[in-house]
Amino acid sequence: MKVLVIGATGFIGGAIARAAVERGWQVRTLRRDGRRVGAIGDLAAQGAIEWRRGDLADSDSIADAMRGCDAVFHAAGYYPASGRNRAGQLGLARTQMEHVLSAFRSAGPGRLVYTSSLSTIGPPSEPGRLANEGDVYQPGSAPGLYFDIKITMEQAALASGLPAVVLCPTSVFGPGDVKPTTGVLLIQVARGLMAFYPDGQTNAIDGRDVAAAHLAAAEQGRPGERYILGGENMTFRQMLTIAAEQAGRRPPWLRLPPGLVEAAGVLGGQVGILGSDVLRAIRFWQPLDTGKARAELGLASRPFDVTVRDTLAWFREHGYL
Repeated sequence: MKVLVIGATGFIGGAIARAAVERGWQVRTLRRDGRRVGAIGDLAAQGAIEWRRGDLADSDSIADAMRGCDAVFHAAGYYPASGRNRAGQLGLARTQMEHVLSAFRSAGPGRLVYTSSLSTIGPPSEPGRLANEGDVYQPGSAPGLYFDIKITMEQAALASGLPAVVLCPTSVFGPGDVKPTTGVLLIQVARGLMAFYPDGQTNAIDGRDVAAAHLAAAEQGRPGERYILGGENMTFRQMLTIAAEQAGRRPPWLRLPPGLVEAAGVLGGQVGILGSDVLRAIRFWQPLDTGKARAELGLASRPFDVTVRDTLAWFREHGYL
C-alpha cells in the first residue's frame, strides 16, 4: 500500500509514518518546511520515506502529494495559537480542512483517515455510562477555541461525502513527542516540578498504539464513522502518580480545584502559551468508552506505566530532560 502522511513531522503523524514503514508500506510525507524532520529523521536517512513539499494553504500542492496513493492520513489539524481572534482562527481551520478535502477529490485516493481529538466527544447523553462516539461536543460549550476548532474540522470531514474515517485519540503520550503538549506533564514530573494534581479524569493512550489503529482504519475502518482511540481511564492524580513513580519522583500531593486550573489556562492564553485552551476546559475532560475501536479496528493499548517509561527514556535521549 502507498500512503501519504500529512503532519509527519509532528508526534502522531510521525508515529503513523514509522508504523507504516514497519508494515512495509510505501510512505510519502507532506511538510511545509524542508528543514524539519520531526522524529523520523532516521527513516529519511534510510530512504524509507519520500518527502513532498506542501502547505495546507495550497490545495494544489496537497493534491500533487496525494496522487498515486491508496490512502491519506491527515494528522496535521490546526491548533489555536491563542484564544484571540476567534472568528479568524475558526475560519482558518475550516479553510485548511477544505483544502485537504478538495485535494482528495482531485487526486482520488481510496481512503482518508483524519486524526481528530477526544475534545469532539461530548458528555454522555444518558447517566451511568461512559461517553462514546455517539456523544458529540456542542460548539460553544467549552471556553477557548481548541474544542470548537476540532469539532469544526471533524464535522467538515464527516459531511464531505468522501470515504473518510475519523479517529479521536485521547490524551496521547509516547516516544517521538517532538513538540510536547500532553508530554509536558511528564517532563515537569521528571524535573520534580509537579507537586500538585487537578481534580478530574481522562483517558490516556500510547502514540504507537494510536498509529497502529490508524493503519487498521485505512484497511478496515468504516467511512463516515468515528472511533475513539484510548487506553486507560484514570484520574489525573493516578496518571501523575504513575509518572512520578517511573521518574523516581515524589507523587503529587496538592489538589488543585478546577477553577484554579481554568484560571491558569486563561492567564496562559493571554500570554500565548500553547495548550492553555485545554486547561481552560479541564471540566470537559472525561473517561471514555473505547469499545468500538477495539471491536472494529482491533485497537490494543499497552499499560500506561510502560508508555511513561518509554517516553521518559526518549525525552532523555533527545535532550528534553
